[in-house]
Amino acid sequence: MHIAHFPSDRPPGWARPVAALGNFDGVHRGHQKILDHVKRQASLCGGVPVVVTFDPHPPRVLRPDKAPPLLMTIEQKLEAFERAGVYGVAVVQFTPDMARWEPEAFVDAVLVDWLGVAEVCVGANFLFGRDRMGTFTLLKALGEDRGFAVESIDPVRYKDFVVSSTRVRHLIAEGRVDEAAALLGHHYCLDGEVVHGEKRGRELGFPTANLNTVNELLPAHGIYATIATVNGVQHRAVTSIGVRPTMPEGPTGGGVTVETYLLDASMDLYGQRMRVGFVQWLRPEEKFDSLEALTAQIAQDCADGRQVFAREGL
Repeated sequence: MHIAHFPSDRPPGWARPVAALGNFDGVHRGHQKILDHVKRQASLCGGVPVVVTFDPHPPRVLRPDKAPPLLMTIEQKLEAFERAGVYGVAVVQFTPDMARWEPEAFVDAVLVDWLGVAEVCVGANFLFGRDRMGTFTLLKALGEDRGFAVESIDPVRYKDFVVSSTRVRHLIAEGRVDEAAALLGHHYCLDGEVVHGEKRGRELGFPTANLNTVNELLPAHGIYATIATVNGVQHRAVTSIGVRPTMPEGPTGGGVTVETYLLDASMDLYGQRMRVGFVQWLRPEEKFDSLEALTAQIAQDCADGRQVFAREGL
């Protein structure tokens, strides 16, 4: 997959690019529908399917105090685009100056002069330009004038609501990670490095990997059945997110930790990159009266996690 950055890179020179334009946080099923359409259209017109997205996320620039936590890092997003099979990604650096551009200025500078699009596809609610004045109707009119086609893709519905990044964030924040996965089309994942902890899990007979994650949105405090990926190998696991109320003392000072116990493997993970994919909520975080009670519950969590994996065929 080819990656180009605006404005630092020269025009990428892609042949008749058919571009999906948007933020694509989470690359959920609605976004995947747009990407599928772009790939079909590119095949029909002899062009290449590409994505035009923004970094940083525009709300971080426009209203940083109200910007939502992101579902993906830019690295995770690019990886998702590659899995989706697009030819290239144009990452537009969103700045305070760009936020003041009129919609026409963005179309001319990025889509026409730099990228040379043959077609642009957007989601139903996509807005762009100064004060979000650029609508689909305006984009379509500009396309007709500048010589490129424009299409709007209807949203995807799940049960009684529209699939959206906002809805996914709410589900994850509530610990409903299995429902979030249904909207995303993939498990919600945290990426990071395994760091040294206080080795309390090892003392209890369940050595855990402490993840220093770069992701912004943590699932609700609790215990989860998860898939831990290390060096490309997936491991069934159980993950705890929370403040460890039974043993809060120590260097972490009761801060939030992400601790993962591999069910069927034992290895030295310190310093390694790990991805934790959340399959299902098992139980809320609890404070136990004794370490013996905590140990017994961890054993039960592992048994419950195995049942989840057996039921899901994982």
